[in-house]
Amino acid sequence: MLVVAQTLLVRLTVGHESQKQQERTEAVALEVASQVKQRLVRTQQGLQALMWAQPTPERWRAQAANTLREFPELRRIEWRLPNRAIKEAQDSPQHGPLFKQITRAEVDTDLTQACQSARRSDSPMFSRSFFIPFGIGQGLEVVDLCIPLQEAGQDIGYLVATVSLPGLLEAALPEDQSRSHEFSFIESDGARLARAGMPRGSGVYVAERVLDLPGSVLQLRVDSLAGRPSLIPNLTTALVLGLSLALFGMVMLLALDVRKRARTETALAEALAFRKAMEDSLITGLRARDLKGRVTYANPAFCQMVGHSPEALQGQDTPPYWPPEQVEHYRQRQGLRLDPTLGAGTQAREGFETVFMRSNGERFPVMIFEAPLLDNHGHHTGWMSAVLDISSQRRIEELSRQQQERLQATARLATVGEMASLLSHELNQPLAAIASYAAGSLNMADEPDGPALMREGLGHIADQAQRAGRVIKSVHDFVRRREQLRETMGVDLLFAAVQPLIALQARKSGAQIVIDLPAKVPRVVCDRTMLEQVLLNLARNGLQAMEGVLPTDARVLTLRARQTHERWVLISVIDAGSGIGPEVARQLFTPFFTTRPEGMGLGLSLCRTVVEQHGGQLDFESPAPGEEVGTVFRFTLASPVPKATLAPP
Repeated sequence: MLVVAQTLLVRLTVGHESQKQQERTEAVALEVASQVKQRLVRTQQGLQALMWAQPTPERWRAQAANTLREFPELRRIEWRLPNRAIKEAQDSPQHGPLFKQITRAEVDTDLTQACQSARRSDSPMFSRSFFIPFGIGQGLEVVDLCIPLQEAGQDIGYLVATVSLPGLLEAALPEDQSRSHEFSFIESDGARLARAGMPRGSGVYVAERVLDLPGSVLQLRVDSLAGRPSLIPNLTTALVLGLSLALFGMVMLLALDVRKRARTETALAEALAFRKAMEDSLITGLRARDLKGRVTYANPAFCQMVGHSPEALQGQDTPPYWPPEQVEHYRQRQGLRLDPTLGAGTQAREGFETVFMRSNGERFPVMIFEAPLLDNHGHHTGWMSAVLDISSQRRIEELSRQQQERLQATARLATVGEMASLLSHELNQPLAAIASYAAGSLNMADEPDGPALMREGLGHIADQAQRAGRVIKSVHDFVRRREQLRETMGVDLLFAAVQPLIALQARKSGAQIVIDLPAKVPRVVCDRTMLEQVLLNLARNGLQAMEGVLPTDARVLTLRARQTHERWVLISVIDAGSGIGPEVARQLFTPFFTTRPEGMGLGLSLCRTVVEQHGGQLDFESPAPGEEVGTVFRFTLASPVPKATLAPP
């Protein structure tokens, strides 16, 4: 342990010194990165000052030369026209022309992208860094700064400055840090672009910082000259400190051992007292039995539950809480449950229900959860049971059952009322149609072709009577929430079935019915009777919405169907009315809400429920103020699944 402790102390000491040196390197990197950014800001401000007084070309060249002397990291300044052609250019008088080996046009690609970004954002932008060769094995890594120029809100060109990356590092470095660290700009793969500082770094303590410039990114690398800390001074210090700590620790351990023993004895006594208090305060009965089924322990809750003292329960082969008439049955069941060879432990954890007897002879139901009882060595010594008195729960369940029966009776009465309301509303349409056909037949009785027309009218009356019967059956099934009878059919058949009834009201109001179907008629899976009711309700509402609002020739009701997806068909009922107001729209589908004195307010509520039972959705779109298009009610229905998409058996 002493060797391990000494080794850890040496490692911690060396690690502490290494961490301190690394933190110093990180601080230097952060400081230099900040200095580089500040230097670039000052350089940018000096460049922008060139164009403040709208200089002449001669004056501009003189000011550009002064700026190049003030900022030695600048190697070239260019005044470019809006088309990025060079108007004036000035090289650094300290270094001479920059583009000797190559022309400026050969490296304009990155500058063009930077100037385009600068013009879009109306702010200076840096280009990506690029290399300018000077001769064999020589060159310079630079970056271009493009500043957009404006005058009276008009673009007048660009100011382009070529910044030397080595010069930028030299200008931004603190003098004291350049003697102890190596500074360089690197690419993402570690390739060095530029370096500064007198020494070469040792490569042990390295810090990197990313300079996020507008339009470009530079990565600064700082390499400390310091190497790894020496081991000998740290080892001596660690040995002296370790031996002192070991001696002090031994004395402290002796004192702590005595106190620990005293605390352990006190904690053990408190734990036993707490366990006793916890078991005595439980409302759940606890019972322990040995391998022969005799009670060895019972907590106060169990004793109070059965009405016997712990002494009367312990050691009894036949417990006094077993009902006399069930003793033999319980003894056989106990033998099966306590037999470890039958896997009783796993079954017992699931819990079982039985009946116990109180000391006054009262029988009451209990729920028992039983598990094997193990000693501190893991040996099976008996069984531990948790016993719950569920007599109160059984009484609550009986009260709940009685309440459910009363609620079901009330629900049946409410269903009868709902059925009566729906029938009275839905039968109005077929009965009105029967009355219309009967009146038409009587009026045509005196006509020459009256018998034929009367025969046709009587046929329609019979159809509507059958339809009324289907409505009664469908509404009855709908109220009882049974699965509706679904069939696959074309939408044209639905439109054709309701068109004669809609035409009666359309002729009365002078409206025109338009059927809009594609060349390939969509097919749907639906309860035909209920969907006819939906179309009738929506069509009647549309016709009534146009009465008294539009002239007769402008009243047009359109029934439209479109296949919007291979699994869905969209059906729309479109009128030319003035639309639905916001106050009415909020409660349009509320049962018993209506805006007509003779209405009951069940039509749209029923329509939405029927559509949702078909797996679709019903909504509407009302025209905005000033629009001529009327209200559109639309709903979706399921289309038959194509045979090609069916899964193989």
